[in-house]
Amino acid sequence: MKYWQLLASFVLAMVLFLFPLSAQAASSSSITRSAGEELKGKDYSGQSLVGIEFTNLDLENANFSNADLRGGVFNGTVLEGVNLHGADFSEGIAYLAKFKGADLSDAVFTDAMMLRSTFDNVDITGADFTNAVLDGVQVKKLCTKASGVNSKTGVDTRQSLGCK
Repeated sequence: MKYWQLLASFVLAMVLFLFPLSAQAASSSSITRSAGEELKGKDYSGQSLVGIEFTNLDLENANFSNADLRGGVFNGTVLEGVNLHGADFSEGIAYLAKFKGADLSDAVFTDAMMLRSTFDNVDITGADFTNAVLDGVQVKKLCTKASGVNSKTGVDTRQSLGCK
């Protein structure tokens, strides 16, 4: 079963890299940096942000708790101290994102592509990473602190990461 998940994740990764999403569709809802606009510590809690794109931004200490981020993108984004508690980031993409000191507890990351992202000192209690694609080193790091069961999906965090 585990090998099928790895194979499916690899195929999904290859499809996304060989056939990227249309730039037009992503740009229509993207967050871009504006002169003088401060995004650090901004409150996005409980908002519907489906398909939104955050690219090359510093979102330090932003609050995304219980936000709907399905299909969203964090590309090259600094997410230090960000609150994603209870957020739904399923089918999202976090490429080169820095989750340092972030609260990812009870969040849903099913089918998310999270390659080249780092997870330093994060809280993943009850997070669901089912079929998410992460770098192997990051998975091992997360497995050392993985615990709990996601309140929405009922999935055990350790099991969703494939921890031994």
